[in-house]
Amino acid sequence: MRRPRHLSAEERALWDRVAERTTPIDPKRPAVAPNRPAPAKPVAKHESLPRFSVGQSANGHRPHDVLPGISDRLSTAPVNMDHKSFGKMKRGKLKPEARIDLHGMTVAEAHPELVAFILGSQSLGRRLVLVITGKGKDRDDGGPIPTRHGVLRHQVPQWLALPPLSQAILQVTPAHLKHGGHGAYYVYLRRRR
Repeated sequence: MRRPRHLSAEERALWDRVAERTTPIDPKRPAVAPNRPAPAKPVAKHESLPRFSVGQSANGHRPHDVLPGISDRLSTAPVNMDHKSFGKMKRGKLKPEARIDLHGMTVAEAHPELVAFILGSQSLGRRLVLVITGKGKDRDDGGPIPTRHGVLRHQVPQWLALPPLSQAILQVTPAHLKHGGHGAYYVYLRRRR
């Protein structure tokens, strides 16, 4: 059995105002009004805004809170590997020991392939592998919700950051132009213990 819902003070005050403005259907029936004090009305507090005139430059520009792109987030991520090797890797001086091409695969096909490739590469003792995602196609069909440009390009770094792959990976960074640029990632693997 449901408990009866009691009105809040604000709801009760609103109901009382509505009841005062209505006429009863049966005028012979006495109106039952509870003897409750009316709740104090909350006073709205407004902040005073500084004066602004047309043509005046706006100061205090607020930065946007949009999440940066995947390449920006990876390039600003902390370096977990040897800085000298990291610099060589970013300049394309280190040669990947293996590569996987996920071009043309769906998300459902690419994820198990990536997991098998990364864990298999670590078990073989490889340190640097290349994951090619492609840059992606512009598939915006003009609908109200925009579609992401390059689904695999955005999804692969997220998969690499989650278990079971996260324990095998030391560093992920966008590849150098000679290894695919923004359509590929270097994945530096941890040594197997």
